[in-house]
Amino acid sequence: MADEFATSVDMGLQLTKRIYYGKNPPKPLVMEKKSSEINNLPTAPMVYAVVKDPSMVDNPDIPSYQPYVYGRSDPPALIPLDMQGIAMEVDCYMDTAFVTVNGTWRMHCIASSRYCDCRIAVPMGEQGSVLGVEIETPSRSYSTLLIESNDTKDAGLVANAKDGFLLNRRIYTLKVPQVAGGSILSVKVSWSQKLLYQDGQFSLNIPFSFPWHVNPIAKLLCKKERIRLNVNSGMGKEILCGSCSHPLKETRRLVGSLGFLYESEVRAWSMDDFSFSYKVHSSEILGSVLLNRVSMLDVDQREMFCFNLYPPTVNAMKVFRKEVVYVVDISASMQGRPLENVKSALLAALSKLSPADTFNVIAFNGKSLLFSSSMEPSGKESIGKATQWIDQNFVAEGGTDISLPLNQAIEMLSKNGDSIPLVFLITDGSVGDEREICEALRGRLMKRGLNAPRISTFGIGLYCNHYFLQMLAQIGRGYYDAAYDLDSISSRLERLLNGTSSVILADLKIEALESLDSFELYPCYLPDLLSSRPLIVSGRFIGTCSGSVKVSGTLADLSSFVVDVKVQKAKDFPLERVFARRQIETITANAWFSENNQLEEMVCSNES
Repeated sequence: MADEFATSVDMGLQLTKRIYYGKNPPKPLVMEKKSSEINNLPTAPMVYAVVKDPSMVDNPDIPSYQPYVYGRSDPPALIPLDMQGIAMEVDCYMDTAFVTVNGTWRMHCIASSRYCDCRIAVPMGEQGSVLGVEIETPSRSYSTLLIESNDTKDAGLVANAKDGFLLNRRIYTLKVPQVAGGSILSVKVSWSQKLLYQDGQFSLNIPFSFPWHVNPIAKLLCKKERIRLNVNSGMGKEILCGSCSHPLKETRRLVGSLGFLYESEVRAWSMDDFSFSYKVHSSEILGSVLLNRVSMLDVDQREMFCFNLYPPTVNAMKVFRKEVVYVVDISASMQGRPLENVKSALLAALSKLSPADTFNVIAFNGKSLLFSSSMEPSGKESIGKATQWIDQNFVAEGGTDISLPLNQAIEMLSKNGDSIPLVFLITDGSVGDEREICEALRGRLMKRGLNAPRISTFGIGLYCNHYFLQMLAQIGRGYYDAAYDLDSISSRLERLLNGTSSVILADLKIEALESLDSFELYPCYLPDLLSSRPLIVSGRFIGTCSGSVKVSGTLADLSSFVVDVKVQKAKDFPLERVFARRQIETITANAWFSENNQLEEMVCSNES
């Protein structure tokens, strides 16, 4: 689908050669193409004219009376419209950013007497989710609406909803019907996305790199860019700013909160993605609990809380020794680039194990193949043998059986002394006994208590059961990630394998939760605190929470760790919005696992 979109854009750019700008047209602004532009996929919010009939392509202000063009474009060509103005507002809360872009585009390429559809394309950053789109044209206005697909009263709306879809996991597109040539379209689009955490700081990256051909050439136009950024760490601690792609001016500074503004007249629209990074400086583990009363419109009237624990950004703490088993799918569907990319990430992860760690590799399809019958030390010789074994045995063929290799991995691990047992499951498939696997593993892990292995999962493509992988990671107090396109497999998998292996505080407990009348966590089990990312969980509760809570755990030297974490009201901090996606994903996975209709209804109420 993305390839077809890119081909249509290329056809559209060829058609723009028909546009006549008068006897002495201004010279078009042409800049060197970036590699991200070469495939013609959008790298910033864009609007395109959908051209089925090439004869309608013309300058709406200066008709050119060109010879009639016979034939139709199939698929329709996509001509990027001239952009007249752009403004973006970004609100960052902990690891979540809410982005709103307001832009205006002109139908500069269609004759004034003709009409055609337009297509809006919105590329989003990490784990992007569209929140809403509003469109104004000279004759009509449109806005998106969330509806239930099984609601027969809205059957017509459900059919029209097919006009909006994900081109890939990061680009959302939406059709606007029948817009006249020469018209101005005003578009407001909002989405949420995640900030990445690396080297002790949060980093935000928003697609904001506009191709040169959206700069108007028909006449001189005052082009203004505007970006407003607000940051709230939720910690009540000083924020230290890192790098930034655009020249922001600080407009507000409070403890734990910053405001910035960039506003400028430009010769050409932004050619760089918007990026910003910050850190909450600390030499020790920091934590906070935020409370928020829910809206009267919320179906769930239990109070909401957020618990977060940050690793120190300086004086790095000792990490636990690891016992790691990598469980890798080598079924027939992994053939080619998927398996090659997994091998690349796995070998990179093996090379970063410390000398005190132990490891093993299990490859599975309809059967399982073990690199070793026991855990191996991560010395140069063992890793060399493992590399050779992987090259020989990672051959994509056969079916998929996940239960057997998982059980083998868990049996192989035992928590001894200062080690943390870790299992990484990597698959692109689904099996018929997934609920049985979750139920059996939950029972086994509960019996082993705090010494149970941590299970993290990684899904590849659209056809594996991501609900199953999310649920398995919840039960295993691990982490889940996924790659939906081939190009992102290596980087995302390597990030999961390396980032979730650096445990600095294990077996966490929030003592105050036990004194509440009831509580529910999202995710349902507390993971360990890592040096590579903060621990951020949300939940609902009934009862009274004191002014501070005790958080306890075990450090890598096996000593006990206890810290008093302050409880405060979430002032100017929209907990419901920030954690909506987390809660929906957790409840959805639980609804799949339990086949509970009430949980499915709760998911729908959270989405709306």
